[in-house]
Amino acid sequence: MIQAQWAENPCFQGKSASIPTIRTTPVPTEQTMRQAMQAYIDLFNVSDAAGIADLYTEDATVEDPVGSELKVGKAAIAAFYKMAVATGAKLKLAAPIRASHGNSAAMAFEVELNMPEGRAVIRVIDVMTFNDAGKFTSMRAYWGKEDMVLLS
Repeated sequence: MIQAQWAENPCFQGKSASIPTIRTTPVPTEQTMRQAMQAYIDLFNVSDAAGIADLYTEDATVEDPVGSELKVGKAAIAAFYKMAVATGAKLKLAAPIRASHGNSAAMAFEVELNMPEGRAVIRVIDVMTFNDAGKFTSMRAYWGKEDMVLLS
């Protein structure tokens, strides 16, 4: 079925593109991944660092932002989120959460927070990977200096 849909797509007609292989090993459903990522947003917005940490596996990793020191294991992740929610930051989705054919999903959102210089927003894309039970095995947060904007 997928092969037929791929071949019928006008973007690929007359092209010798190879048909992607869809993973057949167990992965969480798209709904499971979206629900976990929405729970992440909801728990962050009520400052529930322990609840956020419970979304992760025991040996998970967090790289926020990408290029920073990797936080490894649930204890380090819980400490990171305890610090993060203590800032009073709030998260707001900028687009629908995107799932995948594999074990990853992504979401674009804005972090609204108070800085010493005033109110600010950071535009972020988080990419999470999941185990087959729907827990996060990794999170990578993509944002750079130019993605942080002072509002006042």
